[in-house]
Amino acid sequence: MQRRSFLRALAAGTGASLIAPRISEAALPKAKITKINIYEPPRRNMIFNQSDMIVTVETDAGITGIGEGGTRDTLEQCAGTLIGKNPFRIDAIWQEMYIAWFYPPGREKAHAMGALDMALWDIKGKALGLPLHDLLGGASRNFCECYATSGLPTEAARAAGGGPGRGGAMSLKDRAKATIDSGYRGFRVDASIGGAINDNIFNTHERVRLVAQACKEIREGVGTHGDWMIDLHQKFDYADALRCCRLIEEYEPYFVEDPVRDEHFLQDIPKLRQMTTCPLTAGEEWGVRWDFNKLVENHDIDYIRATLPNVGGITEMMKVAALCETHSVGIAPHFTGPISTAALVGCLSTFSGPVIMEYNFGGRNIPYLPECLDFKAGKAYTNERPGLGVTADVKQLKLIGSVDQVGRATIYRRPDGSLTHW
Repeated sequence: MQRRSFLRALAAGTGASLIAPRISEAALPKAKITKINIYEPPRRNMIFNQSDMIVTVETDAGITGIGEGGTRDTLEQCAGTLIGKNPFRIDAIWQEMYIAWFYPPGREKAHAMGALDMALWDIKGKALGLPLHDLLGGASRNFCECYATSGLPTEAARAAGGGPGRGGAMSLKDRAKATIDSGYRGFRVDASIGGAINDNIFNTHERVRLVAQACKEIREGVGTHGDWMIDLHQKFDYADALRCCRLIEEYEPYFVEDPVRDEHFLQDIPKLRQMTTCPLTAGEEWGVRWDFNKLVENHDIDYIRATLPNVGGITEMMKVAALCETHSVGIAPHFTGPISTAALVGCLSTFSGPVIMEYNFGGRNIPYLPECLDFKAGKAYTNERPGLGVTADVKQLKLIGSVDQVGRATIYRRPDGSLTHW
């Protein structure tokens, strides 16, 4: 029996979560991290929280992992923590990156940590010949349902009869219907629907009524079997957010996202939860689990928008998933870069609760990623490729930085072996 088949057979058996890690450690080669390269892709996405910067983590065992996210400065600082480390001790590396510097990681640094952490999981999967979902205990679903923001991507919208752009001249109702008909689970819009925003002035008191009218049209478009969701993008104060939720309740949104300002989530969302039947979600701007654990524990949100690499990587994402599973909260991750989205499928295919993913690339290819996400008819599928299942053509990327020297190295341990701050 080949090693990969042997490991799969063990992972499928009783007590796999206890047995598989020991077998995995025995099968892993000795390795040290030697170098981290930072690349800029063609037509880089300049929106920070959707960074598609690419990192590769090289080892002396000849295995290279790939990750995505961060910025050059944050990546270079975090990368110094990895040099000389065993790439398979992923959680220990994550903990050290988290506490190695003067400030606790803000959301920007967590993004870079997430990119590097992703690459470490890719290395481990490649070393064992196993896909990410097998490293995490095995998939409990073969695909993740997706929704499209603002409707179908350009080529699909045109095929459905729309003009240029997302949906072109199609009506809101027709865009919603075309999205569901193409296989997506849901159609997502933001609070700008309902009419033009003149002179860049967003009048939330007036916009509530316009949004409600538009949501009625969307419900007609998706029909009784389709779903739709709306992102208020933190534009609304509590009172107008509540008015909006109450007015659209009858159209049964799948969720209302970021209904109030991030700064007031912990005080306003619990109040809103008691005043509306609309499912609520938040978290696309959050970092690690300590940002939102109280909302999850108290069931104040129905879905969490935490995503890769924003939460700090796969290591942290699985802890977020465990928190959500414990409290019966679903996961609806925010759309980031293509590699991160492919990694999300590997992660969330192992999650037992509700999952719906934002995906806005449609079926179009990404030239510098000959292998990436397997997407078809509104669904993102798992695959059996090792690690993240992603291949990058680095010849199409611009090398902008390399790290091969140890960064801050003074980390202390408690008597029991756990890490403590510098």
